[in-house]
Amino acid sequence: MQHAVRSRGAIRTGPAPVPRPRTRRVTSPLDADALRVLHRAARALLEDLPGLTDRLVAVLQEQEPAYRTVVAGDPAGTWQEVHRSLRHSVTSLIDPRSTRDAARRCSWRIGAARAEQGLPLDALLHAFRLGGSLVWQRLVEEASRTAPEDVRLLVHVAADVWNFVDEHCTLVADAYRQAEWQLSRRRENRARLLAAALLDGTGRIADVPEAARALGLPEHGRYVVVAITGGHPAGRAAVRAAAVPEGMGVHWHTGVEADYGIVLTDEGELPQPPPRLRPDRSAPGARIGVSSTVEGLAAVGDARRLADTALSICPESGGTVRLADHLPAALVVSGPALGRALAERVLGPLLRLEPADRKVLLDTLTTWLACDGSAQRAGERLYCHRNTVLNRLRRCEQLTGRCLARPSDVVEISLALTAHRLLRD
Repeated sequence: MQHAVRSRGAIRTGPAPVPRPRTRRVTSPLDADALRVLHRAARALLEDLPGLTDRLVAVLQEQEPAYRTVVAGDPAGTWQEVHRSLRHSVTSLIDPRSTRDAARRCSWRIGAARAEQGLPLDALLHAFRLGGSLVWQRLVEEASRTAPEDVRLLVHVAADVWNFVDEHCTLVADAYRQAEWQLSRRRENRARLLAAALLDGTGRIADVPEAARALGLPEHGRYVVVAITGGHPAGRAAVRAAAVPEGMGVHWHTGVEADYGIVLTDEGELPQPPPRLRPDRSAPGARIGVSSTVEGLAAVGDARRLADTALSICPESGGTVRLADHLPAALVVSGPALGRALAERVLGPLLRLEPADRKVLLDTLTTWLACDGSAQRAGERLYCHRNTVLNRLRRCEQLTGRCLARPSDVVEISLALTAHRLLRD
């Protein structure tokens, strides 16, 4: 039997640290007589141990509701467990020095096993106290049957008997809590592995139902993935809270380069848009990318890749990008080699100008497009006359060989500008 003791953040393995009650020292003939009565009654209990076991199992079914399910599910196993525990306990009353360690190991194993089975700790402790009460009752009954005048002597050893019961209740609780903590860690690790496999797209279809249970999300539903990076690590929790509106089902997974939220958007049949994420002012520099919607947990890997694409579009200074609102840019960054080739083919002559001249023309083109082709509004933003804007645009046309009055050329220039902005490295 081993027990884990937390000390300064570490786990130390060693014997269960339940203090052993001191062996009762015989200090008077009265004490010696009391021990003889106790031992005689305890031996009688051992001789009728199967009957005592039957009685305790019946008491547990009657007085502890949680054990009714336990007994119904595994009657033979429960009986054997109770029989083993009673045998160790009663034997310890007769010869505590040589048998108490075995009794402690038995109780420890029961506590750990019942934690793994999910039996409530209160029910387990109640069962041990019921067992202690039954043993004491049977000791008194046996003493009364053989020598009624000796019953009063048991009062002198009552404290030892109940100290034993308290010791084993403490031991069982310690074993239960340690096993529960280990189970929790295993469940968390399993959930983390399942979430990572979903996000990587490497999970097996057969594992999706288990992943749904572990993450607390439905297998069939509409999902988006939210990717978060940047900002101060201490403010990441605030960014998470700001990124996903309260009340939405979400499981967060901490990755190497980003945190990912698997967000349930709608369990119904009608398609709904991804959630509008609230901007977070408490973590400047945080970048949030939101995928488009996918159907079912099995498609979360696709959503994660889309969220990464949205994240790559997000400005370095921070902000939120919903992929559905930036599909042209997403197309460019999804094929970076083609994007760079497009930028070079369309904007090459312009990009080879002197830096100051190049910046003026690029800013003018970008602003004119943002103003829906209005030279007047572009001039207001650039603090220059509309004719200056038109002159600069004509020069861009001459350098690129594109006509800004031709829609197909405007599309090319717009995508080339996006590629140049997003794929500079």
